[in-house]
Amino acid sequence: MQFPEYRPRRLRKNANFRRLIRETRLSVDDIIYPLFVVPGKNVKKPIASMPDNFQMSADNIVKEAKKARELNIPGILLFGIPARKDEQGTQAFAKDGIIQQTVRMVKNEVPDILVITDVCLCEYMSHGHCGIVEKGGVDNDTTLEVLAETAVAQARAGADMVAPSAMMDGQVGAIREALDESGFADIPVMSYSAKYSSSFYGPFRDAAESAPQFGDRKTYQMDYANGDEALREITLDVSEGADIIMVKPALAYLDIICRVRQEFDLPLAAYNVSGEYAMIKAAANLGWLDEEKAMLESLTAIKRAGADIIITYFAPQAAALYQQQENRL
Repeated sequence: MQFPEYRPRRLRKNANFRRLIRETRLSVDDIIYPLFVVPGKNVKKPIASMPDNFQMSADNIVKEAKKARELNIPGILLFGIPARKDEQGTQAFAKDGIIQQTVRMVKNEVPDILVITDVCLCEYMSHGHCGIVEKGGVDNDTTLEVLAETAVAQARAGADMVAPSAMMDGQVGAIREALDESGFADIPVMSYSAKYSSSFYGPFRDAAESAPQFGDRKTYQMDYANGDEALREITLDVSEGADIIMVKPALAYLDIICRVRQEFDLPLAAYNVSGEYAMIKAAANLGWLDEEKAMLESLTAIKRAGADIIITYFAPQAAALYQQQENRL
């Protein structure tokens, strides 16, 4: 038999060869750690559908931020669950709102970690939708005003970056204009530019207590069958001033991440969402998967597809592992 001159297996025969030619490398620098804030003190309530994740009061969020800093994680992403909800989302932009209080505490005690704030209304609304409901549906332009006010309130509290996730048309432009006019021109916007209406958000809605009380979110989140639409959405966000663009979810949308990477040169984030996390945790708990290996393979796939930044609930676990690997070198 005539063998080809090039034999790929030559460079796979041991771990050092494989390290030497590895094309995609994960780093703790790629990671953002999402956290859920609730009222009270010394609260650390397990989230049943997201093992090893918790609803935490601000004092425990500070402790978690310190742990993240020790692991060299660059930033945390905060989601707030207020004590009181209403139909106007008033706690989203209140000076003493749950996120605003937490941001001030974290920046006071852990000033050298990036604090990123989610700009959406679903956690603050009694009906669970991401905007102001009028005549049975979410009113886009009224919602923009509240999102902009929320982003400014978060910036005033000390947020390093805001992350609008409501998928309202024009949200990036409205927030950028409001930040600039309020003296926060240096606060970047990381936009959930291509956020799909996905079944993989289930555990998050448990954690954030944000499930819609009627209907669904398909009128503002994207149809999972669409790819070209993602490029149109991102083009709009870029034109409105987004500094970082995002695809959410990640694993079921690697093709979208790849297409976005090819079309745009802005930093690209991907959200490794709660359902993707929970699947690996559940399968590992049953002994069907090796958790560590499945985690690394999944995160590598997201990076390989083109993401610069990965938002993941695996952040502490992955960061600790990267740290161990670096210490061995």
